[in-house]
Amino acid sequence: MPIQILPPELASQIAAGEVVERPASVVKELVENSLDAGATTVSVIIEEAGRRLIEVADDGRGIPAAEVPLALERHATSKLLTADDLFRIATLGFRGEALASIGSVARLTLTSRTEDDAAATRIRVEGGTRGEAEQVGAPRGTVVRVENLFYNVPARLKFLKKDVTERRRIDALLTRYALAYPDVRFKLNQDGQSKLQTSGNGDRRAILATLYGVDVAKQLLEVNAVEDDPSTSSGRGIKLTGFISPTSLTRSNRSEITFFINGRWVQDISLATALIQSYHTLLMVGRYPLAAIFLDLEPASVDVNVHPTKAEVRFIDPQRMFSFVQRSVRKAILAYTPVPQMGIALPALWTERPSQSGIDPAWGFASQVSVSQGLGNQEADASQSLSPNPQLPNTKMPLLRLVGQIGQVYIIAEGPDGLYLIDQHAAHERVLFERLLAQRDANTLSSQNLLQPVVVPLPPAQATLLEDQLSVLQKFGFEVEPFGPNTFQIRAIPTLFTGADPAAALRVLVEDFEGDETPLQEKIEERIAARVCKRMAVKGGQTLSTAEQESLLRDLENCESPRTCPHGRPTMIHLSVELLERQFGRTGAR
Repeated sequence: MPIQILPPELASQIAAGEVVERPASVVKELVENSLDAGATTVSVIIEEAGRRLIEVADDGRGIPAAEVPLALERHATSKLLTADDLFRIATLGFRGEALASIGSVARLTLTSRTEDDAAATRIRVEGGTRGEAEQVGAPRGTVVRVENLFYNVPARLKFLKKDVTERRRIDALLTRYALAYPDVRFKLNQDGQSKLQTSGNGDRRAILATLYGVDVAKQLLEVNAVEDDPSTSSGRGIKLTGFISPTSLTRSNRSEITFFINGRWVQDISLATALIQSYHTLLMVGRYPLAAIFLDLEPASVDVNVHPTKAEVRFIDPQRMFSFVQRSVRKAILAYTPVPQMGIALPALWTERPSQSGIDPAWGFASQVSVSQGLGNQEADASQSLSPNPQLPNTKMPLLRLVGQIGQVYIIAEGPDGLYLIDQHAAHERVLFERLLAQRDANTLSSQNLLQPVVVPLPPAQATLLEDQLSVLQKFGFEVEPFGPNTFQIRAIPTLFTGADPAAALRVLVEDFEGDETPLQEKIEERIAARVCKRMAVKGGQTLSTAEQESLLRDLENCESPRTCPHGRPTMIHLSVELLERQFGRTGAR
């Protein structure tokens, strides 16, 4: 083909592909425009996960009537004048591409009015074709209405995720900006339901309470640190503010670690690593903190013109930023961490303690159960890789004689072929998992009504995810219903989990997504059951009575797949008699 200039509409669609990846991208660009316009209220309305409608309305300064048509042109912006301005950007938007890009792949209506204009100006754009401006009545501010996103590029429409995923992205985005701009009132309505509403009173901890619940918000630790920089013309250095979680409050992934640079949400692996390293030796492996960190620094010391989405940045001195974040957060953690009390255990106190596990030996875990197929091979690999005796058959366990508990984590038992070290948490996970699925398959699941319903608030993104799984929870004996915006009420739980924490069971579905659930990836019900059982199982560090240890052993013996937990982790290590004799030098001594 000969070299030729692309048609304007095709060039616009190509440019839109860099800026408008999904509905959340549209929301991000429009909300950032509202914040740049000095809005004190930003309202977002979403229908059908943004495919059908995205509307963002604000009470900002508005666009002068004469400039409204120009605002829809590509590379039209009021935020840059010279090339030098590109290296000291103090606004969220600056490229001048958002409205033009959105208008090229949707039906866009822009309505805006300044304080000085007698009426608002409205212009419609459809697939990049702009209509005539008209005068309408409207309050000061701007309303952008985006309908039928990607209607003219169906290939892009096919690549969008399920509605629940796209809604969660939008929820998470608005949640972040609500935290970054506590003086702005944010409202989010998805399909007629209020998902987020903040007061705009400037209290970040109040917003955290709205998102995570009062209990979590109270636990979060406030961080404040400043480092001056005399080398800059203004003397402005780095200021860090925000909230971090104590070592007792963690998640299983990094999804709730958020950074803002000069009010801009960024995704920076280096900063996230610095924060995680601040918790070094303080958290269990595989656990991560919650954090909302806001960094304020000289605009000239950070380059935000890296990617069209403006989510990536480059620092002039990345090592300094890394060190500052790590030191500041570490100092805060240690300042809030209480000095451990030292105690001496006397022999007179070494008596059997009451059960702390919530397991009733009278439960009688033993039951004839059936578990979903497809775990056998992985299970064998997992047990053999950690077992000193690879020939241990992956079948029913032999009868075991209880020896005792060690370190409040492992149960020691003797079998006809040697010694067994059993992880009490992983073993109890397997027992609960098989029993729960067996009762589901036999339609014998029973529920226990709670004396007092438990109310659980969740962040908007997690609430959206949970709404999509309520029907699955009902199959397992949970009675959960919406109880206001982003809030749920637990009225009953499976009898199997009587005595456990209902709120913890609910939160685990949306907080602790396991990275090792490959065997269950295609089975949503089994995945949910595995997550719930993981949270409900006894934990390492819990003292079990002799009766509870015996009960757990008997129930594990009756499992179809006793050698791994539902996530594939080994429940036991086998030390054969032959191995023990070799280790003690007894081989050949007879």
